Amino acid sequence: IRGDPRTFQIQFADQKQEFNKRPTKIGRRSLSRSISQSSTDSYSSAASYTDSSDDETSPRDKQQKNSKGNGDFCIKNIKQADFGRREIEIAEQEMPALMALRKRAQGEKPLAGAKVVGCTHITAQTAVLMETLSALGAQCRWAACNIYSTQNEVAAALAEGGFSVFAWKGESEDDFWWCIDRCVNVEGWQPNMILDDGGDLTHWIYKKYPSMFKKIKGIVEESVTGVHRLYQLSKAGKLCVPAMNVNDSVTKQKFDNLYCCRESILDGLKRTTDVMFGGKQVVVCGYGEVGKGCCAALKAMGSIVYVTEIDPICALQACMDGFRLVKLNEVIRQVDIVITCTGNKNVVVRENLDRMKNGCIVCNMGHSNTEIDVVSHPDHVVGRLLNLSCSTVPTFVLSITATTQALALIELYNAPEGRYKQDVYLLPKKMDEYVASLHLPTFDAHLTELTDEQAKYLGLNKNGPFKPNYYRYPAISVLCGFSFVLLVLVCLNVTVPVCVGKCANCKPTLMYTYYSIYCFLLQILNHLAHGKRRLEKLVQLLSPY
Repeated sequence: IRGDPRTFQIQFADQKQEFNKRPTKIGRRSLSRSISQSSTDSYSSAASYTDSSDDETSPRDKQQKNSKGNGDFCIKNIKQADFGRREIEIAEQEMPALMALRKRAQGEKPLAGAKVVGCTHITAQTAVLMETLSALGAQCRWAACNIYSTQNEVAAALAEGGFSVFAWKGESEDDFWWCIDRCVNVEGWQPNMILDDGGDLTHWIYKKYPSMFKKIKGIVEESVTGVHRLYQLSKAGKLCVPAMNVNDSVTKQKFDNLYCCRESILDGLKRTTDVMFGGKQVVVCGYGEVGKGCCAALKAMGSIVYVTEIDPICALQACMDGFRLVKLNEVIRQVDIVITCTGNKNVVVRENLDRMKNGCIVCNMGHSNTEIDVVSHPDHVVGRLLNLSCSTVPTFVLSITATTQALALIELYNAPEGRYKQDVYLLPKKMDEYVASLHLPTFDAHLTELTDEQAKYLGLNKNGPFKPNYYRYPAISVLCGFSFVLLVLVCLNVTVPVCVGKCANCKPTLMYTYYSIYCFLLQILNHLAHGKRRLEKLVQLLSPY
């Protein structure tokens, strides 16, 4: 199936389409080039583009019904449902927390009465989330947050299972908004919860149906782009309902954004370009969690990695992780690959594109499709985020994010009136820890439990939460490595006759500086170990230095 040339010929023809027009028989072949010419994965390419007759007609122009006679959906081809069901069943094996939630909810339905409208990537992992929400009592209607990331066979399996899904791979801009509207504008059905990825669904309801917010209890948003839009609404006083910021939760930042992107960046580039990474010069724009994952993967493969960054803290992290911090225009002529990971707009502009060497690969790992200025390009190249348009992502990592989303929906839906105001909130720390604990059995991991005496000594509840809200769970990084080096130096000071600056006739040496910094670090660690975690006391400790 993978090697069938007819399959790939049909696939490429199907995806060469105008971005701002509804696909037609002619319009599908009018664009000369497209960044995203790969299916979501190598299996789905065969399943999604086998029937050439389906490619001649837009899904909006076809009348489809599932085996039960239900036609409240719009997908590529309902005949692919069996193949999609197998993909969902495989994904379930790597999503233990969601499966555990289903078992625990057999006697109770925490989302009974919830009407969830969602706009996320429609993949096998999302299907497991949707079916979990349904098992918890929710009714769901779903659209895709990206025009290229939908797995057609998975959408077919969901439609066959009775879900109202409006999405297919290769939508036009008009199709994209039409699908969102079909999810929201339904006679006799009005959503009371929103699950969004990128903020497009929330924006559409604000723009077209603002009165719906009278019945909506909350918004759950998982991307940095969507969270930024929510904070803008909150700052302007236009946020009508509570919103949960899943993107900045520990379970999203430290797992999905980092580990997921660390693997999928290589997969996406290999599938689309088959490039060799060793010796290639790469510039990664942005050193947040996504950028960190991309840099780590490329460095491990032997690439020479540069980083651009606006935040001095992230910039310092990049430098101490061994990457050279540059401005994009300083290296744009020499690099082989440019990767954007910012969620911002116009990160790579026309001037940068004109100065690149021939054959330079440009790709986006952020959610927004405005990071690279493709509109000004003579051929108006079309493309979206690399890893979900052109490859797959690790299911287990997505299980962590999906479980966080499900718990955020449960929390907002069941929260008593007045607990959450019209603002943007982070997930409670206890809930982050619960999500992590549900995934530990996969590794046969066994947590150590605090004794009553230890819990009292640390000032903690023995059942958690174990860290304060401001704690960010840093990776094993600079602090630990630097502390170890300092410890070695101090040990050398004991065995080697080196002046440590304590004699009256000499100035403090570098060794004395190391020793002072090491003692300072010990004070901080000792301070945290005894449970005195209030920030004002930490500031007092820092002030003499």
